[in-house]
Order: sequence, then C-alpha cells, then structure tokens
Amino acid sequence: MLPIDVAAHGSRWRRRHPAEKALLGFGLTLCAVCLPPWPGAVLVAAATLSVLLGPAGVPGRQLWRAFRIPLGFCVTGAVPLLFAVGGPDGPVAWAPDGPVHAGELLLRTASASLGVLLFAFTTPVSDVLPRLARAGVPAPVVDVALVMYRIVFLLLDAQAKVRQAQAARLGATTRAAVWRSLAGLGATSFVRAFDRAQRLQTGLAGRGYDGTLRVLLPEASVSRPFLAATGGLLAGLVALTLVLERFLP
Repeated sequence: MLPIDVAAHGSRWRRRHPAEKALLGFGLTLCAVCLPPWPGAVLVAAATLSVLLGPAGVPGRQLWRAFRIPLGFCVTGAVPLLFAVGGPDGPVAWAPDGPVHAGELLLRTASASLGVLLFAFTTPVSDVLPRLARAGVPAPVVDVALVMYRIVFLLLDAQAKVRQAQAARLGATTRAAVWRSLAGLGATSFVRAFDRAQRLQTGLAGRGYDGTLRVLLPEASVSRPFLAATGGLLAGLVALTLVLERFLP
C-alpha cells in the first residue's frame, strides 16, 4: 500500500463517517479558493496544519512527503506569472505585478492542497467508494473504481518484485541495460495486468456476480458535535479573514 493509504487506515479519525471529514477537508479547500489569498489562504493553511498535526494525528514527516509533490506543481504553476511575453520590454520580461500574482496563486493552491490532504490522510478510499453508490453514483462506476483501486496495489507489488529481480541480474549497470529493463518491466506489467483481470473476472463469475460488488463497511454515524465544530471553524475563518482584510495592507 502507498504510505498515504497506510496512514489513512491507521488514522485517529478512521472510524469517523467520511461525510464529516469530507465537509471539513473540502470546506477548508473551498475557503482557500474563495477567500482572499492574504490573509485568507494563510489562515486556512494554518488551521489545516493545526488539524492535521493535532486532532488528526498525522506525522509531520509523512505529511511533508505527501505535500511536497503538489507543492511542486503549485510552484511550477506560479512561476510563469512572474514573466510577461511580448510588449515594449522585449519578447520576455518581468511582469510588473508578477510576484504579487504568483504569491497569491501559490498561497491559494498550497492551502487548498492541504485541505485535500486532510481528507486523504484520514479517509481510506475503501471507505468512500462503496458509499458513493448510496449517494446516487451508478453502481457499475463504483464497482470499476473499487476494482481498479484494489488491483493497483497488486500491480505495484509485482513491479517492485520485477525491478528487484532485474537489479539482481545487473539490469541497471549500463544505459542500454536500463532501457532494456524498463521495456521488460512495461511488458511484464502489461501481461500481468491482463492476467489479473482475467482471474478476477473468473473469480467473480464463480461467486455469482450479478453486476454489483457487495462489501462490508465499518459502522459509522455522523457526529453532530463534529459537524458543529467544523461549521464553527469554517465560519470563524471567513469572519476573521473579512475582519483582518480591513486592517492589514
């Protein structure tokens, strides 16, 4: 399993209803997108980090390892705003308001990413997908997503074993050997994916598959105090942002 999935299955909030965590995580993401970057996005990021490292109990090192990838995309998207293409200053020049716009975009996207990570670190995918059918999502769509989610880890494990075998056979000593190993890895993964799919179809047919995968879900009830605390946090962030916006430059 991926580290973020392991953290989600061992989270303190593992037994909470996914709707509660979705309201909190995506509510913070929505505030980060809609509120002014300064001071709104900063307040949202601080609140999200406090929840992640505090009540949610996410280790800081794991959070950084997961956050640095979307942070890299955020930085990559903000860098082009520093430049202006065309105009009197030449084909490429510094944009007059480029640093301001780049900083605002970076604040928005980084804080919004933290909100999504809050949901991901506390809610396993296996708890969310079966409940989507109850929410109105077509059952075949949910079944395909659930099967793909489960088979991905099998393929990742198979790829790791193939790469380990290739390294033991000196498959990464030269550049040509590396390319041959990559080609062999891709071919092996392709064949094993079809083999897994065929065996899965045979197993489902033998168990009387009628078009719907029925799985057991852990019992979870929606906590009204948690929803009230979430609503208070989001309302407080909005109110504090509107107040500070008047006094901060």
